[in-house]
Amino acid sequence: MVVKCRSFGINGMDGYSVEIEISLGGGMPGKFDIVGLPDAAVKESRDRVKAALKNCGFKLPSARITANLAPADIKKEGPIYDLPIAVALLKATGVISDKLNDSAFIGELSLSGDVRGINGVLPMVIKARESGIKRIFVPAVNASEGAVVSGIEVYAVENIIQLKDALTNTKELLPAIPKTIGKNQTSGFIPDFSQVKGQFEAKRALEIAAAGGHNILLIGPPGSGKSMLAKRLPSILPDMTFEEMIETTKIHSIAGTLHQDGLISTRPFRSPHHTVTPVGLGGGGTGTIRPGEVSLSHNGVLFLDELPEFSRTALEVLRQPIEDAQITISRSSQNCTYPCSIMLVAAMNPCPCGYFGDSTHNCTCSEQKIKHYLNRISGPLLDRFDIHVEVPPVKFEELRNKELTEKSSEIKKRVDNARKIQRERFKGTSTLCNAKINAEQFQKHCIIDDEAEITLKNAFDSLGLTARAYDRVLKVARTIADLEQSEIIHSEHVLEAVQYRSLDRKYWQST
Repeated sequence: MVVKCRSFGINGMDGYSVEIEISLGGGMPGKFDIVGLPDAAVKESRDRVKAALKNCGFKLPSARITANLAPADIKKEGPIYDLPIAVALLKATGVISDKLNDSAFIGELSLSGDVRGINGVLPMVIKARESGIKRIFVPAVNASEGAVVSGIEVYAVENIIQLKDALTNTKELLPAIPKTIGKNQTSGFIPDFSQVKGQFEAKRALEIAAAGGHNILLIGPPGSGKSMLAKRLPSILPDMTFEEMIETTKIHSIAGTLHQDGLISTRPFRSPHHTVTPVGLGGGGTGTIRPGEVSLSHNGVLFLDELPEFSRTALEVLRQPIEDAQITISRSSQNCTYPCSIMLVAAMNPCPCGYFGDSTHNCTCSEQKIKHYLNRISGPLLDRFDIHVEVPPVKFEELRNKELTEKSSEIKKRVDNARKIQRERFKGTSTLCNAKINAEQFQKHCIIDDEAEITLKNAFDSLGLTARAYDRVLKVARTIADLEQSEIIHSEHVLEAVQYRSLDRKYWQST
């Protein structure tokens, strides 16, 4: 006798279909084998399932039990198959007679029969809908996450008894209802730019960065407010689209970092410690390939504070993903590609003591120490920052000034208007903002007048800009022009954009 039940697994960003087959046959009664390339957690399902069914008052068949997880050539990982194995056993013993062809089950069981939460519910529910499944039973704590997927009924299961009653029509179980996503809904307090005293140039640079999706590097002495400014960047970023919410939530669901009900509706802000490893930053690990910080920041901000303190190996992991907006992690048995369309924001001191170039403090670092400190950041990585901006110490008068500064909501209006222009400009393409302009779009949309061309040539010759820096100057100038609602890039736009490329010359060549 063979009984079948549907379930799903996770491979990278996507789910895949798994069929649970239970065979009751001759041999040693009570023997329970699980086959189909299971890992240790899946093999342990037999003990959890047996104990859970027994403690809920169900009897296991007095026969040899073989559970097959098909397809057998894909490794099955984690405790997510506890629930479908238990359902298949209940059907094999006649407790459940309902046909389960259009149903699927995922969840971990406790020894008492409760259904525990799992990772990756959202991509599995999406795959279930694509596979023609009409209803899927998931742990109650994951129901809000799965319910956002339309076209499939998602049921929240708290324990085996509740599930048995629902499948035998003893007690009605209603589908989970997705939570309403309100405009500007947040999962917590987001700091506001009105709380920052002074630093008008840095605020302007961050506004430009937000308007065009540009990477930005903040350089200044300790206590000047670099981290404070960076943490307020999410408050002026455009609202997430529904597609961005789905994709971002999928990544966090797979990683097990989803700490709220339903979809993530605010852009992620990730700030890993400088001791993070290359695997922690880029993704990977033993067994299942997990997304790293660069993917957890997808559609949001990755903030690297004290940039030179990060290991060179970890930082070099970022070079290609920043350009490609995705990262492919290859292992001998598995390849995974995770999206990582991010804004990279970094902060650093100009030297080990932090006071090089500061008029109010004496720098105690030797020229050799400064060179060694700055050389921790490779030139190619530095070139990937569109904007470099100095963050000088705040003066006492500015700190004591009681006049309210511009709120984030007011800055955000200008950012939204600039992004609206870009959406219209790149309509029908995969490009979403000026920072992601490709070569063909660059020639078409970064149009400068004669005076701006002369200004750009002088800057290119005098500063010795690289070809990549040249592209980034024009992209930033394009964003500045968008903020002023100008179709043509003028000389003043180029001058401001060049200003945000001069810091690497000041620090990296003067030492």
